[in-house]
Amino acid sequence: MDVLQDEEREVLLSIYEGDENFKQIAPNTFQYKYGVCDSIKSFVLEIKWNSDYPNELPEINLDLFYNKHLVQSVKQIIQDLIKTEAEQYRGMSMTFSLFEFVKEKFHDLIKEQPEKPVELDINKLCIAEDQDSLQETRKEKKEQLTKAQKRRQWNKLDGKGEKPRGWNWIDIVKHLSQTGCKEDSKNPIT
Repeated sequence: MDVLQDEEREVLLSIYEGDENFKQIAPNTFQYKYGVCDSIKSFVLEIKWNSDYPNELPEINLDLFYNKHLVQSVKQIIQDLIKTEAEQYRGMSMTFSLFEFVKEKFHDLIKEQPEKPVELDINKLCIAEDQDSLQETRKEKKEQLTKAQKRRQWNKLDGKGEKPRGWNWIDIVKHLSQTGCKEDSKNPIT
């Protein structure tokens, strides 16, 4: 299998020589950028070969930092179409064919992508009865204790926040050693 992968790697490097959109990330990982650079309707496709490639489908990755603007539904559409296209090339070198397939279908694949970035409003995501209660919960902060303060508190209290049972009991051995033992002469122990 390594011979087929080596041959395909050489072919890809010769075909895409000088193409700024193509990158070889690792010996078995290739990326191609589609669309105008830094545009909302652009993305990078990464294809990674596994050890059994081309008998096994390569890994199709769109979860790259460059693609952070892509809507999840668009990513899923692209991945599904590439996987169905790759099925027909199973057992053959397919990376070039998949890159070219995406080039041809680029406008169809990206048409679901919004023109402007999707902005999330945090206030809409929070469920609150009214904005005042939301503001109150944001303002309340717990007292910040240092590690030493937390340790002292923990040593004084048990897990429930209460002093441990017997914290004020007298240590009998210590007490007897300080007072001494009084012998009772009337009832000697025999």
